[in-house]
This record gives sequence, C-alpha cells and structure tokens, in this order.
Amino acid sequence: MEAYRIMEIKEGIFENNENHAQSLREKLKKEKVFLLNLMSSPGAGKTTTLLKTIGQIDTKLKLGIMEADIDSDVDANTISKTGTKVIQLHTGGMCHLDAEMTMQGLEGLGTDELDLVVLENVGNLVCPAEFDTGAVKNAMILSVPEGDDKPLKYPLMFSIVDVLLINKIDALGYFDFDIEAVKERATKLNPNIKIIQISAKTGEGISEWCKWLEEEVANWQQA
Repeated sequence: MEAYRIMEIKEGIFENNENHAQSLREKLKKEKVFLLNLMSSPGAGKTTTLLKTIGQIDTKLKLGIMEADIDSDVDANTISKTGTKVIQLHTGGMCHLDAEMTMQGLEGLGTDELDLVVLENVGNLVCPAEFDTGAVKNAMILSVPEGDDKPLKYPLMFSIVDVLLINKIDALGYFDFDIEAVKERATKLNPNIKIIQISAKTGEGISEWCKWLEEEVANWQQA
C-alpha cells in the first residue's frame, strides 16, 4: 500500500476566492478541523520545521499534512516516513494555492478524525500571500540566511500572517542578521503578529511553536 497520494490540483474557477475561502472555513469549523497555511521562501525550512513539530505534537493532536509543489514528491516522501497522514499536491505550474485548490487537497487527504491539517504552501513570498486558502490561521518562516530586510521587500506576506517563525537561529553567528530589526519591521506592518524564534535543526523554540498551535486548535474546536 502506498504511503501517500500524489494529486494534481486545478486552480479554482470561482471569481470571488474570498467567498469560497470563507465557505471552506465554515465547513472546517463544523468538522472541528483546524487548517494552518504555512508559507516561506524555498529553503527556509518548512519541511524540517514540520518534522520537529510532528515529533512534539503527534501525541496531542491528530495531524495531517498537505505538501504543495509545482512538481516532485520529495517533501511528502520525507513526511511519510514519520507515519503522519500526508498528501502531495501538484499545482500544475501555479505558484500558489487558492481556496478551491485547498479544498481539493483536503478531500484527497481526508480529514476524518483529524484535529490539525498543515498546508505547506508553494515556496515563495509573493503569490501565496495574495490568495486566501480558507485556512484558519496563516504562518510563515523567515530563515536567518535570507536576511533581515524581507519585511521591507515583501510587506504583504508579513501583513497577512498570524505568526512569524524566525528559523535557523543557530546560525546567527554566521550571518549579519538583526532580529530586533525584523521584529520592528514586521510589527509595524502587522501589530498583532506573534514572533517565535526557532531552530528546526536543534529544536530550540519548537515547544513554544507547538504550544501556540495547541492553543489555537483548542480555541477553534471549543468556540
């Protein structure tokens, strides 16, 4: 039996993606399923962060992962080795997912008995920020090697996320990266943003990230 499915998804034909996204959230609310949209540049550490997250959270929440890429199944293959429910989504060249594409992915994954589904969106800081996927919350990862100027270059991304994970802090000594500048720039764009410093390599900060996830899922399911 195959460890995961590979699914070709199509861009939605809905003119109003926001309405469709809201309908998806209402559906997820009834099913008590929390959907997190995780975004970042390629190489920022999304999959590695998910691996560390799975290691700490899988005994507390029933978790599913949707891996979105233009092609390949590298990430789904990596996640499948943990035993976590996962599906690989191919976007057919699209650099983002919209609400309809996300719905197709959820149907392919199957959400029965799941508490939390993480959508690992296509890797870039432009297109994914422009489309509401229907997620309950949005998160992004900024890695230290990318530089501290990214809030200045990609303001929309930082303005629409609920939580910012600053990853690879174990490498701070090797890069000219000003964490306080990032915090100031991100907070100016988004006063309500939560910022967590992590190292997906060493595990530093992952417990704080998992605690945030657990609290958000509980709030979603109980409200």
